[in-house]
Amino acid sequence: MPSSFQSLPVVDITGLYSPVLAERAVVAQYMGAAARDAGFFYIVGHPISRETRQRLLAATIKFFSRTLEQKMPFYIGNSVNHSGYVPPGEEVFYGQKPDRKEAFDIPLDIPASDPEVMAGTTPMLGPVNWPDDAEFRQAVSCYYADVAALARKLFSGFALALDMPEDWFEAHLKRPASQLRLIHYPFQPDAPADEPGIGSHTDYECFTILLPTAPGLEVMNGDGQWIDAPPIEDAFDINIGDMLETWTNGEFAATSHRVRKVKEERYSFPYFASCDYHTVVGPLPQFVTPERPARYPTLVAGDHLLAQTAQTFSYLKKRIAEGSFKLPEKTLGLSSFGQEARNRVA
Repeated sequence: MPSSFQSLPVVDITGLYSPVLAERAVVAQYMGAAARDAGFFYIVGHPISRETRQRLLAATIKFFSRTLEQKMPFYIGNSVNHSGYVPPGEEVFYGQKPDRKEAFDIPLDIPASDPEVMAGTTPMLGPVNWPDDAEFRQAVSCYYADVAALARKLFSGFALALDMPEDWFEAHLKRPASQLRLIHYPFQPDAPADEPGIGSHTDYECFTILLPTAPGLEVMNGDGQWIDAPPIEDAFDINIGDMLETWTNGEFAATSHRVRKVKEERYSFPYFASCDYHTVVGPLPQFVTPERPARYPTLVAGDHLLAQTAQTFSYLKKRIAEGSFKLPEKTLGLSSFGQEARNRVA
């Protein structure tokens, strides 16, 4: 479980791109130590260019500068695969106030004519509800491709860190249900002090690659204290999500985090690295012992993502209430992972 850390470790992942296995394994050891100790760490030495990141930011700023009326035609509630614009107040986490932010959600862009999309068997996959801006689409797509490639490299590092074959995750990464979010936190000095930018939560997928532009992120340590996680130039934040906590039977911990009331305008770009929609995720045998029995139920990765999303977004809650949408079987409640969940059990 996460320790009483007071700051987050920094891991240089340059060695993950080495042709020498021993050099990749050294980086993996540092990744594993950070995942076990905090579940949250920075990475440097990645290959995503500053130009790609700046282009993403510029396109995002331009889109969010539109009026609400100009953004709402791309409202996420009009999509069939959870894609599009998320207005302020749309999301509410477990027992908390509505978030004071807006966002744009981008899944893996798959044509509507795809057989799985047409059959409705992968509800979080499908065509992106792109706005009417060619530069926005190009800039976001370019960044999505680069960060998805980085995610695959990190998956290989986590596999080595867990003493598993380096390519173990590859079988589950054919068409992952990974989402990129473009998030805008406006500076609102008159907002109540206890009104969050985004409420406390864990991430539902395997891990997250986060690019922030300003302070505001806080991470809960093993003592239940909120620790500041300010941006580091040219670094990404990495945090463990629910699926890796489940697969490792808690050896890697999903860490609760939040964004406090922001002191300046802030943009944030989390890429939620997931596995394929129908991947069955449960504690792997090597992490289950008589002293450490299986602590987690077996889940379907995409169903868990869909169920957690449906309990957070207002448009999906409305569909549930109307009876037009039904939660997947074995749905867990919100905040079923992370330190807050463990503290409730304790």
